[in-house]
Amino acid sequence: MEIDRNGLEVLGREECTRLLAASPVGRLALHVRALPTILPVNHLVTPWGIVIRTRPGTKLDAAVMNAVVAFEVDRFDSLTHTGWSVVVTGVASELTDPQALEHVRRLPLPHWAPGDADHYVVISLELIDGRRIVHTPEAHPVDAVS
Repeated sequence: MEIDRNGLEVLGREECTRLLAASPVGRLALHVRALPTILPVNHLVTPWGIVIRTRPGTKLDAAVMNAVVAFEVDRFDSLTHTGWSVVVTGVASELTDPQALEHVRRLPLPHWAPGDADHYVVISLELIDGRRIVHTPEAHPVDAVS
């Protein structure tokens, strides 16, 4: 097990991909008018990368421009001080390949926001980085109450 300089377990690519696939909602970080923004989105991990359904607007605009984006999923328990986080940095593009579109349209990819969402954005899995916080009594002493 690899531990980083902050005492966090470094997750391998396979474990990161498994955690990405097991999380139905993630956060898409992109730029809108030169300012960073983070949007919650439903997603699936596919052979092409992370796929989200959307309609014309912010996410699709970024995809059409082949923007570099970040995508993050995590899970934390504030009682036990444990959890994990996975961040993907990749290029967002609109999925236009007919075979890929036919495939993803059959997948169980919900779109929770109101309105139709008939466009698909794929985020390449260029860089995947994950960390896990492992609780040990020495790492998280109980705070003294005076």
